Amino acid sequence: MQLDFSILVKYLPDFGAALMVTLQVTVCSLLLGLLFSIPLSLFKISGVKPLEWFAAFYTSIFRGVPLMVQVFMMYFGVPLVLPVKFTAFTAGTLVFSMNSAAYISESMRGGIRAIDKGQYEAAMALGVKYVPMMKDIILPQAIKSVMPSLVNEFISLLKNTTLIASIGLVDILRVGQLIQSRTYRAFEPFFAIAVFYYILVMGLSFLGKLLERWVNKSDRR
Repeated sequence: MQLDFSILVKYLPDFGAALMVTLQVTVCSLLLGLLFSIPLSLFKISGVKPLEWFAAFYTSIFRGVPLMVQVFMMYFGVPLVLPVKFTAFTAGTLVFSMNSAAYISESMRGGIRAIDKGQYEAAMALGVKYVPMMKDIILPQAIKSVMPSLVNEFISLLKNTTLIASIGLVDILRVGQLIQSRTYRAFEPFFAIAVFYYILVMGLSFLGKLLERWVNKSDRR
């Protein structure tokens, strides 16, 4: 069979709109996941057994259940038992953010525990309360130390967003499926999707290195 990439030209606007959806889901999920991960990581180091058990149980759920099952449960299952109804965008974003929180919280826990205990002792000796100490002293350093993990999580999220096509949200993968169903050609659209994702991942990796270099400037002074 002869390849014909010209069939993709008229679908470029659809790819552009789908790319924006993919990026919106990815960015929203990462920001929410980072926000959720902070209390989770603090629960894990709190020394309070119920909080530690809750955080460990939460993490075990999202580690142990396949992501596709989580997406289906949020979109199809939860509305059957609770008086809520999610759009595909909302369901996907919630699942990805909750899943990311579980993984990021593990990295954050390691980053917090890697900070020298002398900084805690110095802050307490100066009368700094727990919340300001965490917000202004400990967490900024922990986030800096786990920056490579955050970049990797961002990349994983970007690739995992292909799962939202299974609940009807028109992302890049969904556009490729629509092109295949209309033209009966599979190689061209899916090759284009592979190139799209490769370029995005390489771009994010480059930006991640720049960001890591920027946040580590103070360490080299």
